[in-house]
Amino acid sequence: MRAAVLHEIGQDKLDVLDDVETVGFGPGKVRIRVRATGLCHSDVSAMNGVLPQPAPFIPGHEGAGEVLDVGDGVTAVKQGDRVLMCWLPACGSCPACRRGQTQLCLAGFMNAGTPNFRRPGGDVFGFAGTGTFVEEVVVDAGCAVPIPDDVPYEIAALIGCGVTTGLGAAINTARVEAGSSVAVIGCGGVGISTIQGARVQGAAQIVAVDPVASRREAALAFGATEAVAPDELGDARQRITGGEGFDYVFEVVGRSATARTAYETTRRGGTLCIVGAGAMDDFLQLNMFELFFDEKRILPSMYGGGDVLRSYERAIALWRAGRIDLESLITHRVQLAEINEALTQMRTGEALRTCIEI
Repeated sequence: MRAAVLHEIGQDKLDVLDDVETVGFGPGKVRIRVRATGLCHSDVSAMNGVLPQPAPFIPGHEGAGEVLDVGDGVTAVKQGDRVLMCWLPACGSCPACRRGQTQLCLAGFMNAGTPNFRRPGGDVFGFAGTGTFVEEVVVDAGCAVPIPDDVPYEIAALIGCGVTTGLGAAINTARVEAGSSVAVIGCGGVGISTIQGARVQGAAQIVAVDPVASRREAALAFGATEAVAPDELGDARQRITGGEGFDYVFEVVGRSATARTAYETTRRGGTLCIVGAGAMDDFLQLNMFELFFDEKRILPSMYGGGDVLRSYERAIALWRAGRIDLESLITHRVQLAEINEALTQMRTGEALRTCIEI
């Protein structure tokens, strides 16, 4: 079976091999034939060590495909079903799940420490317990979420992570109010989805901030009212808000420097929403006086900050109604053998989302 493998953390390129096999199939498990998968920046962050992940591993966590087989006790899906993969399935019984904060369930994270592939040289892990840069994968039944027949695999794959994360940050976590002003720092696939979420919520001004000109241009097509380079953000703040700051600022990069800029760009009493996944040794510095005096809400958003199954359904409903554009998020398509080309497209900012067709 073909798969794209990272042998050691810190390597820039993946090795496409044909000697990988799935392991772990049995009760409560589902075997899936992957049909499409998106390349998310979190995959790159795991490759370079920003996000912790045992190696060797197969990246990819934004995937969709068809069920090949189900283990004993699996009733929610059956052979032949079309599914997207949820990389953070809820167990339904832990304290977070009982509180209704299923996005904080830790059961899915435990999957990341169990190998679900093997090569002649030993065990291979799947990123975030999945690993979708592969022809087939075995996952817990809760990871396999049925999708309607009218949702293409490539669209379903995006809903599995980036779209749900971005839309949810605006709708679930920040709860953007109609008529408000919004700035989104970082306009890749998740940032563009955040822009679309703010537009759905009725934001009056949405300023997209990104150093890449093509991404700024794309942001305008997806609903931003203005798009600026990072060094132009101060001027936009002055023009649009009279210097007060934006009602909502979303940091979708995952770095303390941009988070600090986002904090300073948020008005007093406004909301800073942290969407980007950063490194454990990258610290955001705030002084105690400004925290007290400015009364800015700082809201991290994990996987869209809400029940992911409901969020998937909402994304599909909005897409069907023409309220959000998901097709145009896919700016590039490659085959699995061209996965390193997709990595280059992401690192240079050329792509919003690259779909790997498997």
